[in-house]
This record gives sequence, C-alpha cells and structure tokens, in this order.
Amino acid sequence: MASSFNRCCSTSLQLSSSSQYSESLSHGILRPFNLNNYSSIFISTTPPGCRDVVVSRMKGFGESMRITRKRELKKPVLIKRLPPLKPGKVSGRLPVPDDIPRPPYVGSDVLPELSMEHQIHDSEGIARIRAACELAARVLDFAGTLVRPSVTTDQIDKAVHQMIIDAGAYPSPLGYGGFPKSVCTSINECMCHGIPDSRQLQDGDTINIDVTVYLNGYHGDTSRTFLCGNVNEATKRLIRATEECLEKGISVCKEGASYKKIGKRISEHAERFGYGVVERFVGHGVGKIFHSEPIILHYRNERPGFMVEGQTFTIEPILTMGSVGCITWPDDWTTVTVDGSPAAQAEHTILITRTGAEVLTKSPTMGR
Repeated sequence: MASSFNRCCSTSLQLSSSSQYSESLSHGILRPFNLNNYSSIFISTTPPGCRDVVVSRMKGFGESMRITRKRELKKPVLIKRLPPLKPGKVSGRLPVPDDIPRPPYVGSDVLPELSMEHQIHDSEGIARIRAACELAARVLDFAGTLVRPSVTTDQIDKAVHQMIIDAGAYPSPLGYGGFPKSVCTSINECMCHGIPDSRQLQDGDTINIDVTVYLNGYHGDTSRTFLCGNVNEATKRLIRATEECLEKGISVCKEGASYKKIGKRISEHAERFGYGVVERFVGHGVGKIFHSEPIILHYRNERPGFMVEGQTFTIEPILTMGSVGCITWPDDWTTVTVDGSPAAQAEHTILITRTGAEVLTKSPTMGR
C-alpha cells in the first residue's frame, strides 16, 4: 500500500511550521530533516570544500520549485469532470480463519511506527517474499477482472478477501492501524487508501486497487489503476504515464545505486507530460515488516542512502492531472486531490540484485 499510511500504506512527508519535513506514518512522527539544508543562508557559513554540495542541493530544490511554478501557470486540460467522490456505507470486517497466521499488528487499532530496519533477505527469505508477492500479483489481476459499471468496491473487497484466505494468507490491510477492509480501492480523484464501500462503479471511473498479502511471515505489496467502461483519453494518458514512471524508477535500481535516483527519474518523466508527482505518499521497505526503511521518495530529493543486494522495497508513485495537494476524509484514510482532479498510482515490490532489480509482483497475465 502507498506509504502516509495516512494511515494504510504510505508514509507522509509534510512541511511543518518550523521549516522541517516531518516524516510520519499516518499520525506517527518519524525523523524530521531540516529544509534549511537547501537554504542559501548556509553558503556563507559552509566550509569552502562543502559549498559545492550545498549549491548542488540548492539547484535541485530550485529546479523543483521552477517546475511546480510552471505547472501552476500551465493551461489546464479540459476534461468532462465526473461527480465528486462521496463515501458510501462501509460493511463490517470480514472474518479470517483461526489457522491463518496474523501479522503482529492485528488486534490493535494503533498505527505501527515505521521500522528503522532495512529488510535484507537470505535465500530462504527471498523465496518466501517471492511467494507472497506472486500471490499478491495474482490477486490483483483477479481484482481487475471485477471492475465494471454497477459493481461495488465492497464486492471487490469480499472477492479479494476470499481469494487471499483460500490461499492460506492474511490480507495485510485488514486491521492495520484500524483499517476496516482487506484491500484499498481508490476511485478517480482519490490518491490512495480508499475504503471499500457500497458505492457502485460508474462508466468512466478509474480505480486503483492496492493488494497486500501476508504469507508465511512475509508481505507482498502491489497496486494498479484500472479503467471502468469508457474512460476519457486524457485520464488514460495519465494512467499510462504513471505506469511508465514506475518502470523508469525501477530501471535505475541495483546494488550501490542511490535511492534519490528513483525520484529524479520519476519526476523527469512526469514533467514531460505536465503531471504532478504527489510528495505526501512514499514507497517503503517491505518483507517480514509491512512498512520499514528505506523511505522511497518519488520526487527530486537529496535523501541519502544506497541500495543493497537482497533488499526489498516498494516503488509506488502517484501522479495527478492537477494539484498535488490533498485532503483526507474524516475516516482518516481516504485521501483525495484538493481540486478534485484525477489521480493514478502504480506499485511494485522489487528485490535489489547485483546488476538490477527483480520485480517480485510482476503480473502473470500482463508480464509487467
């Protein structure tokens, strides 16, 4: 799931009044890092040998601000606006057989803190997370076949739930920080963490389905945005670009590569089409623990750190056709674009290898 796990699966980064980015997992505060690292104030006080680093960071930040301003001034794409998303009725939690192992957080509605542990696996661990990810990919493909007008997201949740428990696995979102369902279903302007309910899908809708399963002690996490009926071409292009951004981000991954390359490559591709990259929700380490370091930023950044062979994490960019600002509903999960513009997300769990990255959640039907 996407990490501010605004609760469910994404880590949020928000600019605070003290000029710090506060990394939080929904409501849990993680480590802040100071935005003043990018400020010209430090040039005069920085030793000469370090000034190139500071200047480089300032240039990166300035480029990001320039792109943001350019997008704000860009003539908006005119599309037929669908009715605003409204919450439906949420049914009760579905039961899971007693013999299926639960993740440690089940039974508590308290949102777990992001683990500082980087999840690096031995051969047995890799085999187990590969199995979890393969199941997640099959479930997501199945969920996509259910998308059509008049079907409710609650019906999708029930079908996904049944397939997961039939495989002897646990639906990871269920009970995570109080999340009431087994899958996230995010429609149209919903960025992520939509709660399945009684709303029927309409012709022209888009829906991101985010599946995570817990199998043999390991989580596998993936999502994709699907079309419902006749979707307009502008929104189709947004979804294609989002999938391409995910592929671009994966392409730079290998042992020794810096995490910040992912955000740079995704931003470059999104900007070609004038789309915004949402900063609040990020990728995360995944394995025995649902959400852990490293935090994967999908936009230009100077976050330190390098990839290690045997490591697993998610990449899950969210692109918007309009504002990247967002509003979270009173349910504390559903997060929508502030201007009602369409959003799209795509996600894979990847394994870092010596020469590249293996996509563990590759679709068995689509081959990607």
